[in-house]
Amino acid sequence: MSLTDYRTLGRSGLVVSPLCLGTMTFGPGPFGTDEATSRSIYDAYRGAGGNFVDTADVYSDGASEEMLGKFISQSGSRDEIVLATKFGFNASASPLTATPGKGGNPHAGGAGAKNIHRALEQSLKRLGTDYIDLYWMHLWDGVTPVEEIMQTLGDLVRAGKIRYFGFSDMPAWVAMKAATMASERRVPGPIAMQLEYSLVARLVEEEHVPVAREAGMGVMPWSPLAGGFLSGKYRPEDTSGSGRLSGPNPFGNSKFTKQNWAVLEVLRGIATELDRPMAEVALAWVMAQPSVASTLIGATKVSQIESNIAATEITLSAAQFEKLNAASAPPAGISSSLTATGIRSMLFGGHTVTGWQV
Repeated sequence: MSLTDYRTLGRSGLVVSPLCLGTMTFGPGPFGTDEATSRSIYDAYRGAGGNFVDTADVYSDGASEEMLGKFISQSGSRDEIVLATKFGFNASASPLTATPGKGGNPHAGGAGAKNIHRALEQSLKRLGTDYIDLYWMHLWDGVTPVEEIMQTLGDLVRAGKIRYFGFSDMPAWVAMKAATMASERRVPGPIAMQLEYSLVARLVEEEHVPVAREAGMGVMPWSPLAGGFLSGKYRPEDTSGSGRLSGPNPFGNSKFTKQNWAVLEVLRGIATELDRPMAEVALAWVMAQPSVASTLIGATKVSQIESNIAATEITLSAAQFEKLNAASAPPAGISSSLTATGIRSMLFGGHTVTGWQV
């Protein structure tokens, strides 16, 4: 595999690379990169044939969009690039520091029509373009009706301001309801879902992955290296340091669990067998998942993006794949328990019956 082994995103005609360049690191911040470094990372990805870049209106307070827009414009590559950005987090207060009930404009965030239109107009200005290829709902707000979200995003597709849209970090039922409405009404629907998915974050396999398969949505994992945990830089006896899982961060210490350390050791063994970095093997596992269309990668150095791209060269053996699957298996939820082999045998008179999509 390589970045030019393109595939369509979900049941759509949007053609993307198997790795998508995430640009949350572009701009100021504790793990941010200046413009020169960001450009080098972007150029390395593009030089390897990648065509899919992802940002958001709140990344570096808009600086990520501005940088990305400049890189695309100066290279004259807008028609070649699949450009994705997001709306949802409040633009008047930092997502990580906002105090509930204090400050901020409630209409500068969420999935209501008023904010979607506001956010899109601002993103188009920062990106220096008149349309977005893929517009993500960054996070479902828990209050806006799915009908309103679909109407607003569908209107934007029809107006030519966005080409496609997708949902990130939402309940599975929200995605399924949206896809069903789109199918029944013959209107544009979500083509992809962006979710945290890695060897140590597999809970989405219970509900979200089956929904994606049923509704024709591509799964796009974010944080496939679990904030750097799967790179092997942390040890149980020492979780300090300067990585993304050190100090205040969105993950806290949630990755430092007994099962995750066990997964890490299995990953370490397979990486040794292959003589490849652990991060590359972890990425190869994610990319091999049948529902995954394109996987988000990010970097603060060119060497990191080059290593991520090198993961496309790895093919895990069936035995290696099974070892990783067994070590990282998530606990069974109600959906998987209902379709367990024993239950199915009871339903079909003791026979083994396999569904056509399984």
